[in-house]
Amino acid sequence: MKGDFDEYDIVIVGGGTAGCVLASRLTEDPTLRVLLLEAGGSSVAEPLSSIPSAFNLLFGSSKVFNFYTTLQQHSGGRRHYWPRARMLGGCNFHYGAPSDYDEWARLAGEGAEAWAYKDFHRYVKKFERFIPNKAHATVVAEEHGTDGPVEVGFHGHHSSLTQRFIDSCVRAGLPLSADLNTPRGTLVTYINSRGRRVTTETAYLTSEVLSRPNLIVAVNASVTRVLFDTSESSPRAVGVEFAPTKGGPRYHVRARKEVVLAAGAVHSPHILMLSGVGPAAHLKEHGIPVVTDLPGVGANLLDHPVVDVVLAETSGNSLNYLQPRSVLHHLKRTRDLVRYFLTGGGPFATNVAEAAAFFRSDDPAIFPHESTTLTALDEDSTSGPNAPDLEFLVTPIGYTEMGRGDLPNIDSFGLHMTLLRPTSVGNITLKSSDPFAPPILNPNYISTEHDIAVLERGMAFLTRVMHTSPLADVLDHTEQDRRLGHWLPSASPIQLRAYVRSHLETLYHPTSTARMAPLKNGGVVDTRLRVYGFQNLRVVDASIFPSIVSGHTAAPVIAVAEKASDLIAQDLTRA
Repeated sequence: MKGDFDEYDIVIVGGGTAGCVLASRLTEDPTLRVLLLEAGGSSVAEPLSSIPSAFNLLFGSSKVFNFYTTLQQHSGGRRHYWPRARMLGGCNFHYGAPSDYDEWARLAGEGAEAWAYKDFHRYVKKFERFIPNKAHATVVAEEHGTDGPVEVGFHGHHSSLTQRFIDSCVRAGLPLSADLNTPRGTLVTYINSRGRRVTTETAYLTSEVLSRPNLIVAVNASVTRVLFDTSESSPRAVGVEFAPTKGGPRYHVRARKEVVLAAGAVHSPHILMLSGVGPAAHLKEHGIPVVTDLPGVGANLLDHPVVDVVLAETSGNSLNYLQPRSVLHHLKRTRDLVRYFLTGGGPFATNVAEAAAFFRSDDPAIFPHESTTLTALDEDSTSGPNAPDLEFLVTPIGYTEMGRGDLPNIDSFGLHMTLLRPTSVGNITLKSSDPFAPPILNPNYISTEHDIAVLERGMAFLTRVMHTSPLADVLDHTEQDRRLGHWLPSASPIQLRAYVRSHLETLYHPTSTARMAPLKNGGVVDTRLRVYGFQNLRVVDASIFPSIVSGHTAAPVIAVAEKASDLIAQDLTRA
């Protein structure tokens, strides 16, 4: 132990998507002294984090936590790679359906009305700065925010393969939506008009914000536990312990008013359990003194699993050369890298997932013929009749296993089917009491018949689109390599299910491990995001989601952090 650090009003643990928002908003009040602790460094100092197409090059590096799940019984008995960012920032693009947030209001219990879409959506508009695009003139700009810190719009590279995908989806039965990020619905990205990836660090921790005398941002500071005063009837969070490395000195920092965990759906429950907050019997197994028995900590883990399909293409528009495997690839990659740094455009500005289609697995308009051959669904897991349970993505780069899979050296692209509303529930538990030992991650992928049946329907639509012009016109239908997906249209139901299980990965969206829900229903935080049974302790990140949204998670996390900033300010005013 090296001793005490300084004292602050609020200590924020985690400088990811939510933490940067909180630090910026809370220090708008000059009387509040705020410390933001981040285990990694700055994303601004890492060039790969700002190039939209380069995020996967960080996998395996010290810039991410290179976690793996337990062996997953229902997805090929594999351990899935689960990278989690280890730097300031974050970001993604789709918000989910309005009914997802109405469902939050129902699940979160008494006093949760303000989490319904009608009220909560203003926090989405608060962070947006929508930039119109002439190529998407039908988008109603008024349905987006215009003066928020996060620049959104239709920026980035758009491959001709992507347009073929969109046209084929429409011909296969999906209606075209001008804007998926409004109550009526093409897809906005967090790529700015200069071709750079936007994170909450670049959007919220601007030079002006960082110059505030009441904000300190400490990097390379891993929080090992929350400190409590247990002398009162309910424990009070009074600070945290952190260290630069496993063998480094431990520091204590005091929080006069609040400790806010914003470390994400993996690290926030991990830190709570290390601090003595979680399932009592499990904590005792690891010799951790129990402060409060909260069984919901680490439970209710949900994630979006995705099935990857790689297809050989003949148009010459594949971007596989961005991950070069030949001299020609290196030459083309160098050419486009120069173009990117000069103009901010070209293939390096691809969002990788360039277009998405959202639909329901029980939509009779999409499945008019297959309804008698597909497995009947045993339940509707969506949040409402207009909410999807499947997302269909196209990438102009073919890949499996997050770019680590063994594939032939050919021009290819990817089709990806995502399960948005899984009924399979996992958990996060401790491996040991060592805060630098990774937690045990068990997402329990596709362990229910419902989940595999929904993905089976999604794959049926995927194979239909494969054979629909104009996408079908550029497929190499003679390709027989079983590592590719050209054989899937003729696969039997048993073969198709086996393919799903062996080609399933994470879409990086874990949620709900410290849910906002009634305590009796496994909740960890109340509707003001306060941890049950504690004073001055909150959680603000994807772990509080009452249920997983039918879209990507970064945008809802930003909105949650915007709302939490208001809640904290209100509560401090009343104190």
